Amino acid sequence: MNPKVLRYFVAVAELNSFTAAAEKLHVAQPAVSMAIQKLEQGFGLQLFHRQERRVSLTDEGKAFLPHARRILQAQADAELAMAELSGLQSGEVKVGIPGMLGSYYFPPLLMAFRHLYPRLQLSVMESGTRKLQQMLLSGELDIAVIVADKLPDGLEACHFLRAQMMVVMPEDHPLASEESITLDALLAEELVLFKEGYFHREVLDKLIADSQITPRIGFETNLIPLIKQIVRQGFGISTLLEMVISDDPTLVARPFREPVWLDLSLAWRREGYISRANRSFIDFIVQQAQLNPPQSQ
Repeated sequence: MNPKVLRYFVAVAELNSFTAAAEKLHVAQPAVSMAIQKLEQGFGLQLFHRQERRVSLTDEGKAFLPHARRILQAQADAELAMAELSGLQSGEVKVGIPGMLGSYYFPPLLMAFRHLYPRLQLSVMESGTRKLQQMLLSGELDIAVIVADKLPDGLEACHFLRAQMMVVMPEDHPLASEESITLDALLAEELVLFKEGYFHREVLDKLIADSQITPRIGFETNLIPLIKQIVRQGFGISTLLEMVISDDPTLVARPFREPVWLDLSLAWRREGYISRANRSFIDFIVQQAQLNPPQSQ
């Protein structure tokens, strides 16, 4: 099966357009159309519904898409493995990191890793853990930070960080005088929360569901500076990792009465090729986490 034709097929499937796929791949549109027609003839199946200005996958096309992606990923993995053996490239690490860790935990580690391996290229993507898992499985990322309690099929993971979820409030808030905060006390307040899809929100949503209390959510945003500003101005309280406010004297963090711990792992595709660059990155992050654990651990 010709990898070039598979790339054409995946591009058309993702963009729902022969023209857009041709532009993305920098080839002529008739070449894409002809290649897909030959692929369909070879299978004896129709892979796309063709409409006037838009195409969409048939059921057969939907069934074939994950296979096409896996074949292309296997080819890319094989090429990378051979390139490393022949010394044709220095290596690249494509890693996905949730926003809170990307802003407050990883920056010094990324710079230290880059200093240690100056010839390696680092590409960092910020998103929620669920989105990062999808990108990891599709081959868009080599490594991603995920919540360790639910490891999706097709992934392997290595635990590297255990951090405590804290209730964050202004220093003059009535709850600031408490040594720890009950879930009921938190849910009695106006809340500022991350949007769904981020690990911090998922953990809190589970606690809320178990409590059967309806929360008062005043703001939802993934912008950490905005969350801190809203809390600082007294428009609500939130939950964050302590590292996020360690340099902000106007905010205080208190643990839950029943401590809530977040176990995070570095994950990669189980059947994917782990390059020397990626393995070096994983080993480095795990080692640094062991040497310098968060203060709340």
